[in-house]
Amino acid sequence: MSEKLRVGILGATGMVGQRFITILADHPWFEVKCVAASASSAGKTYEESVGARWKMDVPMPEGVKKLIVKNVADVEDVAKDVDFVFSAVNMTKEEIREIEEAYAKTETPVVSNNSAHRWTPDVPMVIPEINPEHFEIIEAQKKRLGTERGFIAVKPNCSIQSYTPALAAWREYEPTEVIVSTYQAISGAGKTFRDWPEMIGNIIPYIGGEEEKSEKEPMKVFGRVEGGEIVPLSGDLRITSQCIRVPVLNGHTATVFINFKKQPEKEELIEKLRSFSGEPQKLHLPHAPEHFIQYLEEDNRPQVALDVDYEGGMGVSIGRLRKDSIFDWKFVGLSHNTLRGAAGGAVECAEMLKALGYIKEK
Repeated sequence: MSEKLRVGILGATGMVGQRFITILADHPWFEVKCVAASASSAGKTYEESVGARWKMDVPMPEGVKKLIVKNVADVEDVAKDVDFVFSAVNMTKEEIREIEEAYAKTETPVVSNNSAHRWTPDVPMVIPEINPEHFEIIEAQKKRLGTERGFIAVKPNCSIQSYTPALAAWREYEPTEVIVSTYQAISGAGKTFRDWPEMIGNIIPYIGGEEEKSEKEPMKVFGRVEGGEIVPLSGDLRITSQCIRVPVLNGHTATVFINFKKQPEKEELIEKLRSFSGEPQKLHLPHAPEHFIQYLEEDNRPQVALDVDYEGGMGVSIGRLRKDSIFDWKFVGLSHNTLRGAAGGAVECAEMLKALGYIKEK
């Protein structure tokens, strides 16, 4: 395309906002034209506003350093200069719902990393490789909002990305019971070891709200569009989880026990993982991994140190698939929580929305 779509980032100074900045620095379709944050950051350059709080392991892109940060609450002012926005604001859920709808009503599509709208019935919550057909609900949402091009789309929580793709690959075998424990990196809390030294050598067996998200969000991802809303899966699949914070910077690991109605062989399960593909791969979206899921044969894989950056952090790694003494099978999964699980997943959603014609130049 000759002209890149103009992008705004809401909550641009936080960790996920910073990750959006780095991902979009050389994007072939999108260009960051506006950064917005709280009133305390507004009026400063992005470089001045972030300062020593830059948390990425790469330098701040030159193209954003001199952008003047706008007040995210000045909706009309932000919206007038962009074709769509990514949302990573740090507010209460009620405030997020209100401000994201306010942006949508300016005819500005919102692709959100936040959880506030994940259970709004006409808001699609999408992993592009798994349920891109849920974007069809946008037309019903636009009727509710009274918009022609403005809408909200969200991506699921980072905690489900390391095991839900495997469940999707194995759907024909009809998973029933799933027990999952996630071992979640500190960047999922917007932290580094520099600003959370208490996590060095430590484990915290509680992450607020994560277990509910881990158990329920896959049900919406596996649901169906019906009657102007997304109806969550209501079959035999049940998921129970524990979510634990561990001293890792990036990368959520999951240990999973699973039962099936149908009984596949190990080789069949592995083949389904390795061959699993979706619309992003067919469309060759810029941030779509060539191979969404890799299966690793070694007993000591996947490892964060070796595998978290698989396919640029956009792929999922599965290993240690083996028979269990109580359940049918067990395995270990790994995904990058701020790439596949957060900003990268949202960018891939935006790429899919552009490819499908939902996001266009104003």
